[in-house]
Amino acid sequence: MKLEHIDVIERMRQIPAWAFNETRGGTISREYQFKDFTQAFSFMCHMALVAEKRNHHPEWTNVYNRVAVTLTTHDAQGLTSKDFDMALTMDSVAAAVGA
Repeated sequence: MKLEHIDVIERMRQIPAWAFNETRGGTISREYQFKDFTQAFSFMCHMALVAEKRNHHPEWTNVYNRVAVTLTTHDAQGLTSKDFDMALTMDSVAAAVGA
């Protein structure tokens, strides 16, 4: 279920490095920077498995040691708890990998 704006604002406090955008019903975005390509790719591989298991896939790009991520729930046409759960997981995995 799509979150109400007030709920989005409240949840953004849990992920301060992420940016909220109202386009497409609501998205959250972040860029991670790693030591090198190997760390960036390791992060993406780990998150690909998590995304597949949760059936919730990020929009992302990778250039050398940077991974830019945008999350939204397409079938809800905006942000849901899935997006914020994924953001928290990504932050945790990125820290473990070395972001």
